[in-house]
Amino acid sequence: MTAQTLKIACVGAGYFSQFHYDSWRRLKGVHVVGACDLDKAKAAAKAAPIGARAFDDLDKMLADTKPDVLDVILPPLAHARAIQSALDAGVKTIICQKPFCMSLTEACETTTAAQAAGAQIVIHENFRFQPWYRCIKQLLAKDAIGQVLQMTFRLRPGDGQGAMAYLDRQPYFQTMPRFLIHETGVHWVDTFRYLFGDPTAVYADLRRVNPVIAGEDAGVVMFDHPKGIRAIFDGNRHLDHAADNHRRTMGEALVEGTEGTLKLLGSGAVMHRRFGAVEDTEMLAPSMWPGFGGDCVHHLQAHVVDALHNKGMLENTASSYLKVIEIEQAIYASADEGRKIALDQ
Repeated sequence: MTAQTLKIACVGAGYFSQFHYDSWRRLKGVHVVGACDLDKAKAAAKAAPIGARAFDDLDKMLADTKPDVLDVILPPLAHARAIQSALDAGVKTIICQKPFCMSLTEACETTTAAQAAGAQIVIHENFRFQPWYRCIKQLLAKDAIGQVLQMTFRLRPGDGQGAMAYLDRQPYFQTMPRFLIHETGVHWVDTFRYLFGDPTAVYADLRRVNPVIAGEDAGVVMFDHPKGIRAIFDGNRHLDHAADNHRRTMGEALVEGTEGTLKLLGSGAVMHRRFGAVEDTEMLAPSMWPGFGGDCVHHLQAHVVDALHNKGMLENTASSYLKVIEIEQAIYASADEGRKIALDQ
């Protein structure tokens, strides 16, 4: 280990943590020094392949390993406490899974505590790091389709039907009082912000289709963005799309402008059609990555490591991400009240 090597500690060893640990294993310039979970056997299963120590007590792990970065891979209920433990231990960089904390108030308090301690929190909102959205961002910067007027994303993972929906992977999905937007649609709240800037207003119509779950699992949300751009999130977890892996992109998208259209396919390919043309041109080849979302977890964690090594700017800091939570709250308020809601700028 060199002086430039970052010491990483991880807390949480649930389903999604596999992608975090796999990414840390592949990254240069880091060494995972600890893995923690209340079930120490789960922590040990993650720690052993990468030569880390296993813990079932977060405070002990922080004291024993003195990490540069704590990766919080826990549900929202545990975020504030885990982050405060890290701050108390002097950790200066924390990565935290989304949804961030239990409420906007708790998220604000946690963010303020980190700032007071001279620490930074990066929210692990990884969809903006999926290669197809990075490609679309680059093409828009080159005015590939002229003036952008509209984007539509159709969420169609096809995993929400029947009494056994989600139980094989993330069973807590069934009991979440707010589901489609809070757990899943929030990815596109952030992605739309990444592509077009903060929305100025939202309108939402949400519904529950599967009676075995507590929250909504279908709905449409319309976002007004600057420069006259309108983005539409059309989500239905009961329906599918043309893909060999429905969790790769989780749906299909169109970005439409005055001089052409960009199309995201379920394969991860990005296609470009010029205005008035019939044929598409492939701008990004289909994704061959067998894991989650075009390896977006790895791309996010690599971004953090690069920024720390080279003193670069971090995307999705907690202070910026608070806006996503505000937008999410406005979406639910719009659905409850049946009206478009303007957002503070």
